[in-house]
Amino acid sequence: MALLYLEADGVRPQASEKDPGQLRLAHTTIRPFEANDGAYVGADAHGYQFLLDFKGGKGSFPAVSLTALLSGAVSPETIRDKVVLIGVTAESVKDYFFTPHSRGLGVQQQIAGVALHAQVVSQLLRIGLEGASPTATASRWQEVVWVLVWSALGGLVGLRVRSAWRFSLATGGAVVGLALVDFLAFWWLPLVPAEMTCVISSAVVTAYMSHRETVQRAILMQLFSRHVSKEVAEAIWQQRDQFLDGRRPRSQRLTATILFTDLTGFTTVSEKLQPEALMEWLNEGMDAMARQVSRYGGVIEQYAGDAIVAVFGVPVPRQSDLEICQDAINAVNCALALEDTLRELNERWRAAGRAMTGMRIGIFTGAVVAGTLGSAERSEYVVVGDTVNTASRLESFDKDLFPPDPEKRPCRILIGERTRRCLGEEFETEHVGDVSLKGKEQSVAVYRVVARAGASSRALTEEGRG
Repeated sequence: MALLYLEADGVRPQASEKDPGQLRLAHTTIRPFEANDGAYVGADAHGYQFLLDFKGGKGSFPAVSLTALLSGAVSPETIRDKVVLIGVTAESVKDYFFTPHSRGLGVQQQIAGVALHAQVVSQLLRIGLEGASPTATASRWQEVVWVLVWSALGGLVGLRVRSAWRFSLATGGAVVGLALVDFLAFWWLPLVPAEMTCVISSAVVTAYMSHRETVQRAILMQLFSRHVSKEVAEAIWQQRDQFLDGRRPRSQRLTATILFTDLTGFTTVSEKLQPEALMEWLNEGMDAMARQVSRYGGVIEQYAGDAIVAVFGVPVPRQSDLEICQDAINAVNCALALEDTLRELNERWRAAGRAMTGMRIGIFTGAVVAGTLGSAERSEYVVVGDTVNTASRLESFDKDLFPPDPEKRPCRILIGERTRRCLGEEFETEHVGDVSLKGKEQSVAVYRVVARAGASSRALTEEGRG
């Protein structure tokens, strides 16, 4: 390192304000050039070298010929109190150099050696007399931080961007932006290392996120793909960040509507059919029922022999009472659709000489806890709580009350009070009474769903016409 004190003719050092007799000399420290400064790698750093800033561009310093000076054509004021450099500008001397201001490789883009020396003197005077900062390059740690910043930016691109064309656009924009910043920067900054780490980190993060999404999608699809509609599955996937906790769905307390079904007379049917025929008959019915549950946005939580447990309102939590009531409406619509489906199945089974059946349905809306139960090798998505138990009790309540008719009304649909309040005027219901359900200390208001609003009167009109 060197301490530089500079003075020039015609430039007087400033006097101190406290002591006019004391001169204040401008001084600064110029760090010598190192072999790996800036964009240099293994450069010749012998001797005491420093970087020029070339603040004075080409033609910044006036030049006069020796002939003009000797003939008196140059005014003394031109050189008074100035630093004068004498040099040769003849092209035959080959004392010409390219500078950062050069815009090509032509001879006209070079400056003479004496002009280069003028750049050196100008910079030294500005440093010594005006306190200008010497030209510097980023230190090693600053270069490391610069590269890490662009590496983090590339990782952010990989974290946020999924589509191929957006990834290419974002990564290409980052590379171009880096080149522009490096071009405009006063300090020389690493370009290639920063660009490489930016691209590599974005590619690595993208690959990791893609693998992570593949694993998450496989987990979700394993749990739900066979039991929900495409719309529900897509909603689950879009909200996976709030839904998944690591590699399994997190437990949630939410409000949902539970639908229980159970076939009537299944024991009698099973006794009359061979196992293969029984399973074929049962699978035909369950397949048709599952399609209706999926159609109305429900999740089949469990198949239990001849029974189905469906949930409306999971796994994505509902945010408003309107959404909760829509789940209840969907569940009742699903129940009526199950009745229509079962009526069609009974007609087909009767024509084929096979057994017909009826169905009891219990529906209840309330708070539940949803999550997964099981081991890492095998787990199931389950919904538990008093709401589930109440829906089950509604389905099994007084099996002789409103017994299903396989041909006309194959389903008996009982619902609770909160479910009924959500239905508004969309359905015709009748109050069964406040009853004591098995396992419940308090009585529960029970209602029977008759039909969609106006459907029963239309049916009576059609029967009268017939």
